[in-house]
Amino acid sequence: MLTGIKLRLYPTQTQVNQLWQMFGNDRFVWNRMLDMMNERYKNNKDLPFLTKFKLNYLLKPLKKEYPFLKNSDSSSLQLVNEFLNQSWKNFFKDKTGTVGKPRFHSRRYLKPSYTGKSIVKIAGIRYLYLPKLGYIKTSKTGVLKDVKIKRYTVSLEPTGKYYLSIQAEVKTPEKLKKTGKQVGIDVGVADLAILSNGLKYPSFDASYFEKQSRVWQSKYSRRRHLAHLLCEQDKNQKVLNPRSVEGFSNWQRARKLKAGYQKKVANKRKDYLHKLTTHLVRQSLPSQSNCQCFLEPV
Repeated sequence: MLTGIKLRLYPTQTQVNQLWQMFGNDRFVWNRMLDMMNERYKNNKDLPFLTKFKLNYLLKPLKKEYPFLKNSDSSSLQLVNEFLNQSWKNFFKDKTGTVGKPRFHSRRYLKPSYTGKSIVKIAGIRYLYLPKLGYIKTSKTGVLKDVKIKRYTVSLEPTGKYYLSIQAEVKTPEKLKKTGKQVGIDVGVADLAILSNGLKYPSFDASYFEKQSRVWQSKYSRRRHLAHLLCEQDKNQKVLNPRSVEGFSNWQRARKLKAGYQKKVANKRKDYLHKLTTHLVRQSLPSQSNCQCFLEPV
């Protein structure tokens, strides 16, 4: 079966620079190919559609014209063509008008990431070998034992942390043994779940982090608005070296803290629900695979 595994990466400064180069290369190839396909579609809509294999043939002359593309994993550029090809297919197949044409990727608003399908090797305890990056430190490698990696994605979160998301093929896990018990569950507000045997699960509480998230969200919005006003002021006054929004450190700090608290709330909620459901299945319900849920009108 296929499953997803997410690991934290700890790149060096040299590897960070290489990662940003690879992020930019994927965005560059997407925009170049999309521009070419837009012109082709605009000039003659009856021309045959370019498949992902034909798009991959264009990568070689593109690398000769732009040598910096050679710094990327070749499989990641091929996957860019595959994703672009799929976007056009979705556009042509849609009959409802809800799917639009593929859009250009912006450096400002696109989440920095790239996807590859080359071989990822376990180099040691908490170390992996990634193509074009070399040996890179990670949070853990034990979860990668006896798995077959299909694809991997390296991404930068708004918190400033790098992550490796892996699509892997693993063995089907063993089913839990039946307990022979049955239980009714009532979902409430004061308590998240109340069982028919009297057991109560309290509601999830992360009020401190939620409050901090709201506080820093407000600070982030104010500082971002002020940064835009100052940038527009420099532009109107024709300052020799106008400031950019990315240059305001207080806005960047608020952005990272806001994202950090939001991530903290999401992680704590996910951990709480996983522990609750695991305890519920192991202690009260008949089995992990044969659970049935019935909703009654109230």
